Amino acid sequence: MGFLVDLIREYGFGIVFLNVFIEQLGAPIPAYPVLVVTGALEGSDWVRCLWLVAVAVGAALVADVLWYQAGKAYGHRVLGRICRISLSPDACIRQTETVYGRWGARSLLIAKFVPGFASIASALAGVMGTPLRSFVLYDGLGALVWVGSAVYLGSLFSSTVEDLLGVLTALGQWGLLLLVVSLGLFILRKWWQRHRMVRSLRMPRISVRELAGLHAQGVQPTLIDVRALPQYREGHIPGAQSWELRPRCADEPHAHLLPQHAHPHGLVIYCDCPNEISAARLARQLQRVGFANVRPLVGGLKAWQAAGFDVASAPLPAAAQDAPAPSVP
Repeated sequence: MGFLVDLIREYGFGIVFLNVFIEQLGAPIPAYPVLVVTGALEGSDWVRCLWLVAVAVGAALVADVLWYQAGKAYGHRVLGRICRISLSPDACIRQTETVYGRWGARSLLIAKFVPGFASIASALAGVMGTPLRSFVLYDGLGALVWVGSAVYLGSLFSSTVEDLLGVLTALGQWGLLLLVVSLGLFILRKWWQRHRMVRSLRMPRISVRELAGLHAQGVQPTLIDVRALPQYREGHIPGAQSWELRPRCADEPHAHLLPQHAHPHGLVIYCDCPNEISAARLARQLQRVGFANVRPLVGGLKAWQAAGFDVASAPLPAAAQDAPAPSVP
């Protein structure tokens, strides 16, 4: 274990750059603890601390700009790849879209403090056409706050951190093994959370061809769009209702969609998330309150468009634009 501490002391800046860069690319390898430890080791030298902050912020910006450009070039397809790399549940895309749709580039100020948010928000900024100058400004400030807080904590508790490193060094190979096992358990936990969520939402789905076939036969199942309001406004499947524009009722939040009000051919729910996670979560929620025939749409709106089917668009009512964002189903 002692050689690892010596390695951090001698090549700390390079290790920090690599760790932050890899984490911001989406790998489930936390950089914050390394920033705290390195800040503790450099705590007595404020010039080196400032260089440490600059190196870490630079690494975060390089990785984030790469995701921004990927989102700009390849659109929503990039978001699913980030979830698979980071092992984050696909539902984090829907949550990030809601937050980013409401606050825009300003949400990048706190993005790095929210697990699963930073990489997706960077790519989403490219997808939504955020100007590069605004992205770099807010993302850089957010990275500065994130890195600065870690380095400050390290310098503030430098004696405690060094005592802990001393204990791990005294443990020798067992200390190194403890760190490796802890990292392995962290990655395994994230993988299990993702796997459990995907497995819990397995259910019958409907393809875009099947839905188009129903339309051709004059059958119109109730269509629910669970994406954020700005996305619904830009384009949705003709006849679809926005879930966020549903009537609010504290006692019966699903009253307007109870079986007696829904179409006899059931409900079709769609989103743009990988594995239709957001649509499947709402479908499961509706099944619990009495719906028997409710299915997510495979591939969501992107699959509908890729198949060559028309989309509708409509401006939102002014009241809806000013309404607070509802909770994610």
